[in-house]
Amino acid sequence: MNKNINSDVEEKIKRRSAQNKKNTIYYRPEIVFISTFPPKVCGIATYCQDLVTSLQLKFKESFKIIICPMETEDEKYQYTEKIEYSLNTSDAISYLELAERINKNDNIQLVMLQHEFGFFNETKNGLSLFLQNLKKDIITTFHTVLPKPNQELKEKVKEISRLSKSIIVMTGISSDILSNDYDISSDKITVIPHGTHLLPFIDKVSLKTKYGLTDKKVLSTFGLLGSGKNIETTLEALPEIISQNPDVMFLIIGKTHPTIIKNEGEKYRDFLQETIKRLHLEMHTCFINQYLPLDELLDYLQLTNVYLFTSKDRNQAVSGTFSYAISCGCPIVSTPIPHAIEVLKEDTGIIIDFEAPEQLAEAVNSLLKNENVQEKLRSKSLEKMAPTAWENSSILHALLFQQHSKNKIKLNYTLPTINLSHIKNMTTDFGMIQFSKINKPDIDSGYTLDDNARAMIVVCRHYELSKDKSDLELISTYLNAIKFCQQADGNFLNYVDQHKKFAQQNYETNLEDSNGRAIWSLGYLLSLKEILPQQFSDEAEGIIQKSLPSLEKIHSTRAMAFIIKGLHYQNAEKNIALLKKLANRLVKMYQHEKHNDWHWFESYLTYGNSLLPEALLCAWITTKEDIYKQVANESFQFLLSKIFIKGNIKVISNKGWLQKETAKTSETIGGEQPIDVAYTILALSTFYKVFKDEKYLYMMKTAFNWFLGKNHLHQIIYNPATGGCYDGLEEKNVNLNQGAESTVSYLMARLCFPK
Repeated sequence: MNKNINSDVEEKIKRRSAQNKKNTIYYRPEIVFISTFPPKVCGIATYCQDLVTSLQLKFKESFKIIICPMETEDEKYQYTEKIEYSLNTSDAISYLELAERINKNDNIQLVMLQHEFGFFNETKNGLSLFLQNLKKDIITTFHTVLPKPNQELKEKVKEISRLSKSIIVMTGISSDILSNDYDISSDKITVIPHGTHLLPFIDKVSLKTKYGLTDKKVLSTFGLLGSGKNIETTLEALPEIISQNPDVMFLIIGKTHPTIIKNEGEKYRDFLQETIKRLHLEMHTCFINQYLPLDELLDYLQLTNVYLFTSKDRNQAVSGTFSYAISCGCPIVSTPIPHAIEVLKEDTGIIIDFEAPEQLAEAVNSLLKNENVQEKLRSKSLEKMAPTAWENSSILHALLFQQHSKNKIKLNYTLPTINLSHIKNMTTDFGMIQFSKINKPDIDSGYTLDDNARAMIVVCRHYELSKDKSDLELISTYLNAIKFCQQADGNFLNYVDQHKKFAQQNYETNLEDSNGRAIWSLGYLLSLKEILPQQFSDEAEGIIQKSLPSLEKIHSTRAMAFIIKGLHYQNAEKNIALLKKLANRLVKMYQHEKHNDWHWFESYLTYGNSLLPEALLCAWITTKEDIYKQVANESFQFLLSKIFIKGNIKVISNKGWLQKETAKTSETIGGEQPIDVAYTILALSTFYKVFKDEKYLYMMKTAFNWFLGKNHLHQIIYNPATGGCYDGLEEKNVNLNQGAESTVSYLMARLCFPK
């Protein structure tokens, strides 16, 4: 291994080991979140709950979150969890007492404050007293940033900023206002967009049937009801919309804001109902006067054809309801609040003026008459909002925590639960479909031997760990697909169309790698023959036996490596000679290309690189021929020095292979594929089993964290809502399609960590 890489990894392992010995009593650093919190019905309370939930799911071993609810003298709540701290915003003494209690707790490393101006009106200097007396670092999130402030407001915001370690805002516009109107340094400001929920694709038709809206074109808006939402704009537009779309139904979802109920009752809702009567809209409007559970709310948003955001508050910086809607793929018509202006560009929605029913009617009618436009907007919305998923929001927050914790917080990404939902969703009675659009299987893409071979390995491994009987049906399906692809001469074809016919592509492409993958998967199945039905083993043995005459003619580097792995797993004495023949070819290739600082089998590093040294190590395990172990180790250390950069993995990009002539670390950003990360983890696992060196375990976890967000975009590649894996990490975005290759690659990697 490159000396820098080796020493870096080993030094981290030593430090971690020493720290573990030093800390005989382990405690997690604590972070206090000061915010409103459910059961208080409030947008910021919901925001904080969603953020905390996501942080706990992704980083539960890294730190402990303590909730400190903000209440008033008149508003007290019962919380589902034990509350150690609270803040009575009506009482100046409460601010001082809270600061003192937090200061005395040595475990608390940071304080997170969710700021809204209305929270702190009852005690004029309360927040200032708290910030001045707090001795812990604090990060403040501004939910509202008002432009063109008067001097008093400007000084108040500048004081909060001065006493905070960092300021979070949710839009670039808000960041610019703080810099330009409040003279706050941009270095102190971090933009983390409002989080959104990841959702699996659900067909609108089935959802509409579920909620009694069959054959309706659904418009909707939601949130705590109040005059600021300006719903009357939509009501005034509805007659014109109905004239072109008589099947329209407008859903007004949400209870009236508790503060409004307290001060003026249902005055605004009564006004809306009177407007509905005046305009004869009774058959086209529906109030859902509830604070809906999250799953039901998201259902309503997903069945919506067009979402309407009509706020008349010119100073509203960001909207949680807007975020929810766009994360559900709703085409949106919105008034021009900063949040909407930033998101609804590049054909992701339509902006209208404030209080402009004629514009609203025109925009809605233009969308409802064209389903293709609706679908285009849906796809663009999902693509635009993917980086704002709560999982990604929690990563950005956690990185900020780490930055300001004086090295007290170390981020440990939590392993997601093993989930086969998407692999099952992608599988028909014939096999696993090749591609998907987002997470919707694309049957037009057909099937490949490659994907079904890899899928069979995944489900065999899952069955080995779980003994889940339902896995056997999947194994049978994939085994039958492999058998279907084998031809009379023992070779395999790879591409099968949706009608289960062999595609022309088979006769225009080199299929040696596909043949190799088939042998790998069959061998892996045979390694588990003691726990699998005898019929599976018999069929796998028969398929391999039929392929043998053609296997030794294969010279493709990776195909030979796949075959070596398959024969290693098969562990049949009669095929050891073939394994050695192929392994010797790899050794000769290595010896031919090896030169000075280039220790590889070819004159370039391309795709699936980790497969090659792993295959030779498998050959050594089977034969104990020392040359295989030596070449495996030399080549793998060389590869690791090229793909582990500053403690993180960055596999060779498919946008530019690494050439022997340069032999430098790849400078290309993006083009990283899940399959290359997965193959690296498989190889590291095999090397650990042989060499028992802990650096391989460390590198396995580091590599797997790439799927969980430890990559150059700090975004998840694995989607926990679907169980699917995104198709690739590009320079500026993640490819959101969740095809077969990426999903089975992720699962191969995940199953290397049995817990």
